[in-house]
Amino acid sequence: MKSTKGHFLIASPHLADSNFFRSVVLMVQHDEEGAFGLVLNRPTNNTILDLWHMVSEEPCSTDAPVHLGGPVPGPLVAIHSDMELAEVEILAGVYFAATKEVIEQIVSQTDRLFRLFVGYSGWGPAQLDGEMEAGGWLIEPATREDVFSNYEDLWNRVARRIGLEILAPSIRRSEIPEDPSMN
Repeated sequence: MKSTKGHFLIASPHLADSNFFRSVVLMVQHDEEGAFGLVLNRPTNNTILDLWHMVSEEPCSTDAPVHLGGPVPGPLVAIHSDMELAEVEILAGVYFAATKEVIEQIVSQTDRLFRLFVGYSGWGPAQLDGEMEAGGWLIEPATREDVFSNYEDLWNRVARRIGLEILAPSIRRSEIPEDPSMN
C-alpha cells in the first residue's frame, strides 16, 4: 500500500459514487487502518459567518463558504496555513485542525489562509486502494497553492495537469487547446 497523504485524489469519470462527481479530495491520512480526506471543491450554501454563532461565542467576520468535506457526517474541521496551530501537517505549509479552540484561533486570524469543512471523506482498510486499482481515482501530489486556490475550477486544472503529464511524451503542447471542448 502506498500512502496518498498529502496528495489529491481526483475523481475520474469511472468513479460510480455521485458524492464525488468531479471532486478533488485532499488526503489528510492514508495508512493500513484506512483513509481520510476532505473534498476541496464542494462549497455549501452556508458561510462561516452564518454558522459561527452556533459553534462559538468568539467574533467572526469572514463570509467564506463552509465546504462539504465528504459524505461522512463529522465535526467542523479546518485546513489552514498556520504552523503554530497545526494538529497534523498534511504537506508543507498545509495543516489540519479539529479542536474547537484551535479552529476559533484560525477563524479569528484574518491574515491566514484557511477553509472550514463539515463532514469528511473516509475509507476503511484497503477500501481506497481497491477504488484506485479500479480506476476510480487519479492521484496527483497536492500543492499549497492549489489547496488554497479558487475551488470553482480546481477539478479542471488538476485533471488537465494530469492529462498533460500522461500525454506529454506523445504530443506537442501547442496542439492542446485551452478549452477541451474545442477538440
